[in-house]
Amino acid sequence: MMKLTARCKYKSGKKVCKTVLQHFDAQYSKELGEQWHSARDVLLNPHSWQYGVLLNRFSDLTNLKQGLTALGYRSLLPQVYPESQTHTAHFPLQCYIHRDPVHLPKQVHHPGWLKQYFLLNAASVLPVLTLDVKEGENVLDLCAAPGGKSLAILQMTTPGFCHCNEVDKHRYNWLVKTLESYVPATLQHLLSVTHLDGRSIGSERPGAYDKVLVDAPCSNDRSWLYTPDTHRLKERAQLPVLQKELLCSALTAVRPGGVVVYSTCTMSCAENQLVVEAVLASYPGVELLDLTQEFIDLLSDHFCFARLHLPVGQLVIPKKGKTWGPMYVSLLKRLY
Repeated sequence: MMKLTARCKYKSGKKVCKTVLQHFDAQYSKELGEQWHSARDVLLNPHSWQYGVLLNRFSDLTNLKQGLTALGYRSLLPQVYPESQTHTAHFPLQCYIHRDPVHLPKQVHHPGWLKQYFLLNAASVLPVLTLDVKEGENVLDLCAAPGGKSLAILQMTTPGFCHCNEVDKHRYNWLVKTLESYVPATLQHLLSVTHLDGRSIGSERPGAYDKVLVDAPCSNDRSWLYTPDTHRLKERAQLPVLQKELLCSALTAVRPGGVVVYSTCTMSCAENQLVVEAVLASYPGVELLDLTQEFIDLLSDHFCFARLHLPVGQLVIPKKGKTWGPMYVSLLKRLY
């Protein structure tokens, strides 16, 4: 195993787009109130951003946990999980976090060797935990690139079938490389990696899946704040249309009685709560499910949950000492 060395990680050479920041100030002050101020401080200080380490159960993890512990990392999740949220008592998903903004080096892929860990924003595991895939279930990750959530699903269980889709060609290639670097050849037959428009998968494969994850394209607040192209603000206004279409496709693709998780990495109400509300109002036979308070309490030691004006889903927002997020998640059940 490689020698673990953690170092501070921060982005240099990037400047905040003042136009985007002014837009965020106007929107999020209204939507998040006082909580926007703490989130704003984190977003404007990449030096403070923290990074999670998702372990790969398919790789040789000899001494890795001990090495992470020696560096000050700790497990994000307990070994026992509340049964009120899931029937799975044991928690195989292993994600380690650090209280400081340290960063492990990325591992380079070598033929015949599987990477030991995947670096991610730890809040990214929230949609996967909410989806709660069980052994043998057929699952669709509708917008899967770069592959972290697909990988997290495979860390929790061995599905009957895992369909990973990505419409963007560059991101599709990224997704393929990720899965090749982490998943053993003996399990590759469980995977289908496609380059399709997610809006059409529901009509092409109605009722084919037990569970579907829609980690939708969104105006990623962390990256957009440092993007000088202000034309993206116009694109932001159009995103909810695409997001609704993807969510409707997912609800068609899931079987009656199955569940869909909708998630984004933005704090925007228009792309989160309002998208879910619009789909609930227009798509018959769909029920909004609440995440249990026990589930929220379990993660509140590490995540800061927003006090939403609209009680539709949950939103993790960054704050000092808990810089994870943004990550919005909503759980829907198809009744018939």
